[in-house]
Formats: sequence, C-alpha cells, structure tokens
Amino acid sequence: MSTHAYEAIIQAEDILKAHQALRQVISPTPLQRNDLLSKRFNCEVYLKREDLQVVRSFKIRGAYNKIINLSPEERANGIVCASAGNHAQGVAYSCMALGIRGTIFMPQTTPKQKITQVKLFGGEHINIQLIGDTFDEAAAHAMEHGAMHGMTFIHPFDDPQIIAGQGTVGYEMLEQSDAPVDYVFATIGGGGLAAGLSVYVNAESPATRIIGVEPESANGMQVSISEGQVTMLETIDSFVDGAAVKKVGQLTYDICSHLLDDIVTVPNGKVCSTILELYNSNAIVMEPAGALPVAALESYKDKIEGKRVVCVISGSNNDIDRLQDFKEKSLIYEGLKHYFIINFPQRAGALRSFLEDVLGPNDDITRFEYIKKTFREHGPALVGIELKYPHDYEPLIKRLADWDQHFIAINKDHTLFGFLV
Repeated sequence: MSTHAYEAIIQAEDILKAHQALRQVISPTPLQRNDLLSKRFNCEVYLKREDLQVVRSFKIRGAYNKIINLSPEERANGIVCASAGNHAQGVAYSCMALGIRGTIFMPQTTPKQKITQVKLFGGEHINIQLIGDTFDEAAAHAMEHGAMHGMTFIHPFDDPQIIAGQGTVGYEMLEQSDAPVDYVFATIGGGGLAAGLSVYVNAESPATRIIGVEPESANGMQVSISEGQVTMLETIDSFVDGAAVKKVGQLTYDICSHLLDDIVTVPNGKVCSTILELYNSNAIVMEPAGALPVAALESYKDKIEGKRVVCVISGSNNDIDRLQDFKEKSLIYEGLKHYFIINFPQRAGALRSFLEDVLGPNDDITRFEYIKKTFREHGPALVGIELKYPHDYEPLIKRLADWDQHFIAINKDHTLFGFLV
C-alpha cells in the first residue's frame, strides 16, 4: 500500500457516519479526570472509560458498525469471527441486536469470564468454538469455516468499517474535552483502535500526539514499523490477552506507521501493578490490555508534565481468578518477591539457623518446598521470600551468600522460573 493510500479507504467522515449508526446501541462513555494520576505526573490525566461500555470494552463499536452495513444476503448467510474475548462480545451483542446467526472462534486460553459474557450477550444467536492457543490460530480456523459455509468473516481490526467504528472513541473524546488534548495513549493489539483514533484525531486535532502502547512480549506493531512492513512475531506471551496478536493488520499498520507519534512497550509486571493500583485507589477494574495506556505514563513522565493527557481504558473484562497472578507478577516486578533454590544442611536446626541468620526483620517466607533425602549432606529447597522494601534485596543476598554460596536466584531465569514457580 503506497503512502497515505489508506485515505481513500477511511477518513474522518467515515467515523462520523459510524458514530450516527452506533447511537442505536451505545451511549458515550465518560471522560473522567483522575486525581491520583494527575498529581503523580503533575499534569491533567483523563481516562476515557471504555471499560464502562455496554459490553465492557470498545469492541462493540467496530463490530456493530461492520455488521449493520452488511447486505441482506450476507446477513442471511450468517457471520463468523475470531477473538480472544472482547471482539467476540461485540459481535455476539450485535448478532443479538440485529437477529443474525454467528459462529465465534476463541482461543482455548481465553479467560472463562469472557467466554461466559459472550454466551450472555449472544444467546441463541451465536455458537462458540474453542480452538488453538492464540488468536492467530483461532482466526485461521474461523476464516476456513467461513469460506466453507459462505459466512462473512468479521475481522477484529483490519477492516475499514471496524476501524471507523473504533475511531468513534476519538470523536467522543474530543467532543467531551473542554480544552485541547496534548497526548492520547491507546492500546495496540491488532491496531484497530489506534488506527481509528489516529485518523480522526489527526484530522480534527493535528497537534495532539498519539502514543500507541503494546505489551513488551507482543509488540507486533513496533516491530513491523521498525521493519518497514507487516511482520509476524515468532512467539508471543498471551498474558495481555486483549493485545496478544502475532501479526497486526495491513491497513492498521499503514495508518499507524504514518499517524502514530510513538509506540511504548510495557512489561507484564508493570501492567499488573497498574491494575492493582487503580482498583485499590479508584475501584476501577481494568483488564491487562485496558491497563496498558496508564502503565505507559511512567515512560513519558517528563514529556507530559503540565499537559492534558487522555488514556483510553479499552476494557474491563477480567476474570477474578487471575487476581492472585496479578499480585504475584506485580510483587516480582516491583522487586518485592524473590525465589531461590537454596541448599539446606540435612541436620536438625537447619531451618531455624536459616531464619535467624538470613531473613531480615521485615522479610517473610511465602513458599518453602523441601524433601529430606537420605544419605546426603545437603538437600535443595525452593524458597519464596517477600520483602517490605526493594532496598532490602541486596542485604538479603549478602546474608544468603554467606549461608549458602551455591544458591540460585531464579527470578530472572525464565526457564527455571516457569518450571518451578
């Protein structure tokens, strides 16, 4: 696709048309000033609360705009889509609202909460198929199924009408803001939201800088822009499930590569810290993909000082069962939780000696796995230790080295950590 050729496919006028169509099924989500974040970063931080959307994410905007524009024949033949959760909910809701039959393919790794919500929104109009471990695998099966049965494939991001629908977030944001917006931070998975926002905001507020945010372990748009073409990632981490895409769209790439001002990547631990902090301080429930824009503010703290900043909270479809995992990853990222393999002398009183000689006054053992082995002088133990302050780590390591010079710190050993923890 040549430079700016996307302008012949999607413009701000298409987003305004989508806005009119969406008035039938959604209401504008709030643009709320966040005092906590504003004070921390010494600027005006506003949250565009797509987590309060009717399906608890922005995805209904694109899905409904695409489906309502289908021909009568296409509607009669039914539709098919692939999604890690939020797009599926938007498609399911649209199927119910418009009386259309739909088949939805979802990765087997999709959180149960999202599967339940898809069933709730689609009812008897939809059929769910769980297949593959990633979105890309589910999408391949969905497209094959659609071709076989003559059903229209509703792409989650790489489609002009999908992008136009997502772009209505930008329309609402500018309408709701009583002053010019300096920065917008938005999540990138396949790129539909960032592309739609970019088209509208660039047309109506060209001085606004648009920052895309990706998971550090699924940075498909960043890699593609660096390579100068859409590039498939060999592997991704599906933890940020709403943004875990191996290959971004061709159309979304073309738009984002021209209109985004920057892309920031965020590690999973930082995402978890952000989720917990916003929940504890403001009772805002964010899914990992929804937390990415807020998590990215730290990397821009010097540039956004004194500015008006909007973070698009793209969704809140979270499974409560993941809360402990969020806490664990957050503590590790913040340097407060560490795991070790430690050799214990196989004698009475060894554990007492460890507690007295190694643990500091604020340190706490959170995990201890040890099996005594006969006829051996030492036995390995897996020990988890939680600190009160990050600066307690170096003194702990010094005491531990004096006690067992062959200990192994496994937090940064991804193979051992994944196997043992």
